[in-house]
Amino acid sequence: MTKTSHQIIALILTAAASLFAQQSEPAATTPAQAAPEATYTAKFNGDPAKSEAESAALAYMRVVVRAQKQFNKQYGHFATSLNELVHTGSFTKRMVDPNRGDYKVGFKGKKDSYIVTMMPKLLDATHRSFYADEDGKIHADDSKPADADSPVVR
Repeated sequence: MTKTSHQIIALILTAAASLFAQQSEPAATTPAQAAPEATYTAKFNGDPAKSEAESAALAYMRVVVRAQKQFNKQYGHFATSLNELVHTGSFTKRMVDPNRGDYKVGFKGKKDSYIVTMMPKLLDATHRSFYADEDGKIHADDSKPADADSPVVR
């Protein structure tokens, strides 16, 4: 082998060793180096959500409220289960699952009324609980499960 060949091989081995070292060493992170939680950016003018999780929970609530309104108009009564709402409005089969990310859905339906709730796994200022019934207004609370007496989301 020539001197140039040895230099090329040495260069390749050095580069490979450098890449291997970069991939195998875990990044040292401290709490100060960890990325701060991103602040929520409103999805539309007047968006009442305080986090991405709340935005998703409120969107789910709106879909259920609209589907119940449409179901009642079509059949003369409300759906008594989430499964009955499938294919009504934009309510899909996937939405029957009560586990919705940081939230869990609660649903109680009768032919003349219904209640849908969204309870976060961790209740705090950016993960409020939500409540809606047949009047279509969504209520929120950041200290307890929301109910009809909780403030209406604006």
